[in-house]
Amino acid sequence: MRRIFLSFITIMYGLSLCAQTKTELNLVPVPAQIKINAGQFVINSTTQIVLTPQNQETGNAVAIFNSLLSRAAGYRLQIGNSPLSSNAIVCKINPAISNAEGYKLSVKSNLITLEAQTPQGIFYGMQTLRQLLPAQIERPYPSNVAWTIPCVEIEDSPRFAYRGLMLDVCRHFQPKEFVMKFIDMLAYHKMNTFHWHLTEDQGWRIEIKKYPKLQQISAFRNRTLKGGYTSPDKRQWDNVRYGGYYTQEDIKEVIAYAQKRFITIIPEIEMPGHAVAALTAYPELSCTGGPFEVEGLWGVFNDIYCPKEETFTFLQNVLSEVMDLFPSEYIHIGGDEAPKTRWERCAHCQALIKKEGLKNEHELQSYFIKRIEKFVESKGKHIIGWDEILEGGLAPNATVMSWRGEQGGIEAAKQNHDVIMTPNTYVYLDYYQANPKTEPLGIGGFLPLWKTYSFNPTPAALTPEEARHILGVQGNIWTEYIPTSEHVEYMAFPRGAAVAETGWSPNAKKNYTDFKARMIQQFKRYDGIGWNYCKSILTDEE
Repeated sequence: MRRIFLSFITIMYGLSLCAQTKTELNLVPVPAQIKINAGQFVINSTTQIVLTPQNQETGNAVAIFNSLLSRAAGYRLQIGNSPLSSNAIVCKINPAISNAEGYKLSVKSNLITLEAQTPQGIFYGMQTLRQLLPAQIERPYPSNVAWTIPCVEIEDSPRFAYRGLMLDVCRHFQPKEFVMKFIDMLAYHKMNTFHWHLTEDQGWRIEIKKYPKLQQISAFRNRTLKGGYTSPDKRQWDNVRYGGYYTQEDIKEVIAYAQKRFITIIPEIEMPGHAVAALTAYPELSCTGGPFEVEGLWGVFNDIYCPKEETFTFLQNVLSEVMDLFPSEYIHIGGDEAPKTRWERCAHCQALIKKEGLKNEHELQSYFIKRIEKFVESKGKHIIGWDEILEGGLAPNATVMSWRGEQGGIEAAKQNHDVIMTPNTYVYLDYYQANPKTEPLGIGGFLPLWKTYSFNPTPAALTPEEARHILGVQGNIWTEYIPTSEHVEYMAFPRGAAVAETGWSPNAKKNYTDFKARMIQQFKRYDGIGWNYCKSILTDEE
């Protein structure tokens, strides 16, 4: 019976790809307010896009939509600023719209009007128009279909200001072309932040001109663990040199690409832990002096940065180059999983604890983070750290990413610090999403789509005043067991869409049964994009 049921589901999925639903819209994330009316607007080769007022950023907001349409329809819409009352998509900047990312979309049979306070809002409205068009708009070749948009009235704005995904490119490196494809998917789902995890024990992935050995040595490892994590006597290695890094020109190119899609990139430079790759090149920054090798094993390692003056000089120089590259107001400095074993046995560390009147090594880490924060703040930026930075006392202006469940976020919000909720219990997208027996090897855990979708980033334990410190939500993709771009795609979506809807849509509008039905329709768009998504919801394996 199960086989018959699965065959029926497969047939229905196939039929759903061929039919346009007239009475239902399959938008993801679901808008805050929507009314479906009779009729449709038909785009043709004489339809114009009208920008009032016309400026470069608004032009960027509509250019991606126009490019997709030209690729799929075979013609590009003319863009002008002369008022039109029919056969036009009129984009207006309207200061009366309260949310900087919000928009109003009115589709009538003769005219589309899109209003927003900012070009970013126009961009998100264009993403909605994109999803209202036939799925063939995503295909990289002309399609002989009617380019129709159902008549709707939409008022929409995000629930949270921060909505993002993190990609670790250190355990397994991803080419810049894939990073840009990843950014495209964030933009499609109205996410606004890409957290780029750039340094780790297993590889340093960003060019730092002042320290060339980070590229020459730290960016490459001589072997990688094969298979799952086992005891030392059972480990197998591939003994293949592996690595890569992004030049500063690569970084600039990716940032410019993201900016056109209204996505902020937050770089992460890990400290004081997860530093073995850097210490391999510069062992004098450790407590022991090394020698070290870039790790091919996954996990947490005892060798971390030693809090001496040459270390702070090194990190400040690194961060100066990073801050010069990235326009983001935030710099992520890690702060997680930093064992104190070396510090406990280090004469310098113990003398520093005594000199600064610190109680223990946890307060020494707080001293470390506070020094880095003071430097970052002097450059006009702010730090984000994982929730371990709470231990020993939180740096004055730090924002906390709560990953070990929700408690760290609750504690930080109660201390009047801003929080981004990213708990492993809901949004760690490297966890298994279907039956592990049928899935590629993973790090463990089990996080099906419905569980990710069920997350509410605002903990009930917070008062309304404390809850204002919850900036938003982020899904994380760690890549110990995700070696290829196609595997990243498989792990990222559709769970990434669940994160996007959680960050954008009102909590009262969320309904998993409805979301699942909309995602099944979205899959044909993913097919056109060429995204290797997980199909587990088609067989109810979750």
